[in-house]
Amino acid sequence: MTVLSAYNDLVAHGELKADPEQQEAARRLSRLAAELAAWEQKPASGGWLGRLFGRETAAPVPRGVYVWGAVGRGKSMIMDLFFANAPVAAKRRVHFHEFMLEVHEAIHRFRQTGEAERRQRYGRAVGDDPMPPVAGDIAAAARLLCFDEMQVTDVADAMILGRLFTELFARGVVVVTTSNRPPRDLYKDGLNRQLFLPFIDLLTATLDVMTLNGPTDYRLERLGGMPVYYVPNGPEATARLSEAFFRLTDYPVEDRAHVPTETLDVHGRSLFVPKSLKGVAVFSFKRLCANPLGAADYIAIAQHYHTVIIVGIPRLGPEKRNEAKRFVTLVDALYEYKVKLLAAADAAPQDLYPAGDGAFEFERTVSRLMEMQSADYLARGHGLEA
Repeated sequence: MTVLSAYNDLVAHGELKADPEQQEAARRLSRLAAELAAWEQKPASGGWLGRLFGRETAAPVPRGVYVWGAVGRGKSMIMDLFFANAPVAAKRRVHFHEFMLEVHEAIHRFRQTGEAERRQRYGRAVGDDPMPPVAGDIAAAARLLCFDEMQVTDVADAMILGRLFTELFARGVVVVTTSNRPPRDLYKDGLNRQLFLPFIDLLTATLDVMTLNGPTDYRLERLGGMPVYYVPNGPEATARLSEAFFRLTDYPVEDRAHVPTETLDVHGRSLFVPKSLKGVAVFSFKRLCANPLGAADYIAIAQHYHTVIIVGIPRLGPEKRNEAKRFVTLVDALYEYKVKLLAAADAAPQDLYPAGDGAFEFERTVSRLMEMQSADYLARGHGLEA
């Protein structure tokens, strides 16, 4: 089955609405899958092996695809169909943030080894530059890399991406990625962005850029007008938020015991996420605000997830002043990054911190919690520039 036929089958069975941009993306990825089938049979002439042996008859490396568009437009769904049908044995699908953490760890491990250990691992002298051997290890494990949500906000990532992907492409790795932004807007306004621009040029020269950015947010549509703020905490609110999670992620309800977890790296510290899938995270208020977390943790969450579900928000007051301060910082981060917030609380926003020392400072949070329930806010794209 091709990506396009799989997509059309979902439309025919009423599981998707026909969408011209989605259909065009499925058509382009079907063509790529066919090119990959031919390419998989023999070494790629654009890779180092083909050049080394001068295989003029080898299949050329297929051009990858960069699909960008707003949250909820079906990018992950199209990627699911492509990855399932891609006829490549050595393939990997991974969130881009997770991939970059792995790259930094690999670079660190390489720098911790001596020349003798490097020679033993690679069978030859490789010098002190970590990028070629790290890229070589990645290419050896996957000829096709599929990335979810390519975004660049970290200066450390920005400074190595050009060299890393130059090495990967030179080794014949094919890349397919989704993103909320076009290539030209990656790392927008970032520190030393001029050093990042060659990476953008490399992407546009190597990948076909497709837009999936129409007006319909299918993820938001799946909520079907459900409220996003529930009072009070309890079994009914938990059941409704659980229903929202499964609607947003397409995860089978019958397998609820196996929803994935995730760990975010926050400046070298680990932040555990109890439930994490397709850009949706679930936390308890206690985990986020009763523990010693700070702005860096909340910004990492806001950058990484387009939707956050929080259960167990209690009434607040001077006796919970520290928890309230953390909650204020959390809501500020989610608001600034336009994260969709679904929550269960013991009181409506205006009654969460009604009186006492700290109530005045909480008024902005009340306003934001109210706005974050509005249709206008929920329709916004995720991110600072969205």
